Amino acid sequence: MRIIFSCLFLLTFFSSFAQEEVKPEIKPIVKIDSLYREDQFYFSLTYNMFTDAPSQFKQNKFSLGLSTGFLRDMPINKKRTLAIAAGLGLSYQNYYQNLNVSRDGADQIIYGVNSYSEFVSNRYRQYSVDLPIEFRWRNSTFDSYKFWRVYLGLKFSYVFSNTSILDDGENTFKINNNPDINKFQYGPYLSAGYNTWNIYVYYGLNPLFNSATTLSGEKINLKTLNAGLIFYIL
Repeated sequence: MRIIFSCLFLLTFFSSFAQEEVKPEIKPIVKIDSLYREDQFYFSLTYNMFTDAPSQFKQNKFSLGLSTGFLRDMPINKKRTLAIAAGLGLSYQNYYQNLNVSRDGADQIIYGVNSYSEFVSNRYRQYSVDLPIEFRWRNSTFDSYKFWRVYLGLKFSYVFSNTSILDDGENTFKINNNPDINKFQYGPYLSAGYNTWNIYVYYGLNPLFNSATTLSGEKINLKTLNAGLIFYIL
């Protein structure tokens, strides 16, 4: 009988000891993504200007530009701080200025530069499909979305729609899809900054109008310059 009670006592003791034993904590394994990419959606807001303008040419009001799209990131070094990126986007550009576009009695498109006292409003707008290609430098890491960046790129654009609207107070002249506008436009751009906020500058290398377009016998050599902010969202 004593032997039976002794066995029961020992079983109870070892059972209590086993229950009080602290089990080691199992921590989840965090997998480091050493092959991360900075694929990004972008959105830009710019003030639009012209360079190489004819004499007496002026702009007024705020000429707005908007663009959005997506860029595919392709790192080219082991630290993934250098990369090439290519993407696809859409742009809207609006310009208030005094280069008037209208039609004569023979329904031909004619150009003139008038003072602002001679019309109520005058603007040009265009819509384009964009193909940006850029070289990227950043000091990003796999676990940080906040970093400095400098992106230098070249943007190719196809203008699929453009409109000039002149209101002289008596008549409104609206020219849709002016054949004198260069449908293919291109130029370099720079975006640089920290995290979401970045400055953006684009300069058009080819003129807005084709080589045959003249004003008082002189070629119209207007080129675009857009400056503002660009935002990147992962």
